Amino acid sequence: MSENVVVIYSGGMDSFTVLHKALREGKNVHALSFNYGQRHKKELDYAASVCDSIGVPHKIVDISAINSLVGGSALTSDIEVPEGHYEEPSMKQTVVPNRNMILLSLAVGYAVSLEAKEVYYGAHAGDHAIYPDCRPEFVHRMNDVCGIANYTPVKIVTPYIDESKTAILTDGLNMGLDYGKTWTCYNGREKACGKCGACEERLEAFRDNNATDPLEYE
Repeated sequence: MSENVVVIYSGGMDSFTVLHKALREGKNVHALSFNYGQRHKKELDYAASVCDSIGVPHKIVDISAINSLVGGSALTSDIEVPEGHYEEPSMKQTVVPNRNMILLSLAVGYAVSLEAKEVYYGAHAGDHAIYPDCRPEFVHRMNDVCGIANYTPVKIVTPYIDESKTAILTDGLNMGLDYGKTWTCYNGREKACGKCGACEERLEAFRDNNATDPLEYE
C-alpha cells in the first residue's frame, strides 16, 4: 500500500514538479492549496485542473481571513507588483509575513489526520535571497518542531531546497511534464506579464534549458 503524503501545491511550476516527483516516487499524494488572500486565484485554477486531470485528491482551503493580519505584501495588498529579478531588493515587497510557517502548520495538521508522515513543498535555492521561509535553516527548524508537535512526527520534505529553478525545470522536463499547465506570474491577467520577478526567473530557467515556455506572455 502506498504511503500517504501531503504536497503543498500552489499551481506554480515548482510545486507542479514536486507533485509529480512525489507521484513518481510511488507516494499516495494528497494535494493541498491555499487561498490566503493573494492578488489573484489563477494559479489555484491551474492546480485544480491538474489534480482533476490526473486523479489526485485536492483540497483548496480558504484562509483569506489572515490577510487582515499579514498584509503589506504586493501579493496580498493594494501595492504594485515590482518588476525585475529576485536579486533586486524591491522584490522584498512580495514577501508575505510568516506565510510558509502558516501553510506548513496547516499541512502538517492535515497530514496527521491522513496518517501521513511527510509534507512536501517547493522551496528552492533561487528563493533564499528574498524569502526567509524558503531557506534551509527554516526548513531544519520546522522539521524539529514537526517532529514533536504531534503524537506522530511529520517530516517536511523539500527535494529542491539546494537547487535552482533551472534545475527544477530540468528535472521536470526529463519527466516529460507540460509546464503549460502551470501559472507563475504574480499578475493574474489573461497572459503572463513577463516582467515580474516570478516571470523573469521562470523565463530564465527555460532559456537555461534551451526550451520554450508554453505560456503566452504580454
